[in-house]
Amino acid sequence: MKYSFDDLKGRNCVITGGFGVIGMALTRGLAEAGVNLAVIGRNPATADKAKAIAAEFGIKCIGISASVTDKAQLEQAKVQINNELGKIDILINCAGGNSPKATCKVEQMSKDDNPADTFYGLDMAGFHDVFDLNFIGTLLPTMVFTTDMIEAGKGNVLNISSMNSIRPLTKIPAYSAAKGSINNFTQWYAVHVAQTGIRCNAIAPGFFLTSQNRFLLTDEQTGQLKPRGKKIIANTPTHRFGEPEEIVGTMLYLLSDISAFVTGVIIPVDGGYSAFGGV
Repeated sequence: MKYSFDDLKGRNCVITGGFGVIGMALTRGLAEAGVNLAVIGRNPATADKAKAIAAEFGIKCIGISASVTDKAQLEQAKVQINNELGKIDILINCAGGNSPKATCKVEQMSKDDNPADTFYGLDMAGFHDVFDLNFIGTLLPTMVFTTDMIEAGKGNVLNISSMNSIRPLTKIPAYSAAKGSINNFTQWYAVHVAQTGIRCNAIAPGFFLTSQNRFLLTDEQTGQLKPRGKKIIANTPTHRFGEPEEIVGTMLYLLSDISAFVTGVIIPVDGGYSAFGGV
């Protein structure tokens, strides 16, 4: 076996959420490895961003505006992808995020707290939005975009989970529950399709500042860390947030034939957070 990522060159990959903070790093890493891309996003500027990636890296890259929770839109996107790129070899489920509407105001409830600030006051519409975006937004793209892989007898699915799936954080029950579901689904699906030639794994990033969590971790006015952000840094042995580009190496390893016997695993990329007991 040749130990490089050269086997990825020319493959066709669908990535959802590929122009988010973490998604953009993955998109650029794939493009640099010579992978052709179809980026699924809700932003109307997705197509223009895809053209810029194609021009910079000399690969095929198309951007498609679609919701990862709408199966009909995803099926329409697949038709376009097959017409413009060909058969799909790789799927990366990166779409996700949190919302203040699905967030408790207090970390631990006391009898004196206003129930509206606790689990008992959660907005159920907000809860559904976050859970569906993260979990259903992983399930449906997998259902739609892997059918080419079944026919080909080979393929690769990579889910972007979260450290919340392994060690749930306070305040964000919907996000934690959804990411925990992604881990379970990753293992279940990996077993379900193991004999078809499809592999399925996940990456569980630790703490990276993104548009979805910045409101929880930093002060909007000063940019300084809130007490919650300071707790995270104190419990991350490297004592810093991760850089999105630091996920790329793990992604390429899991997508390459180098890891051909690896399926059903969830790999933390977390600066040691999951290994640290706080003492």
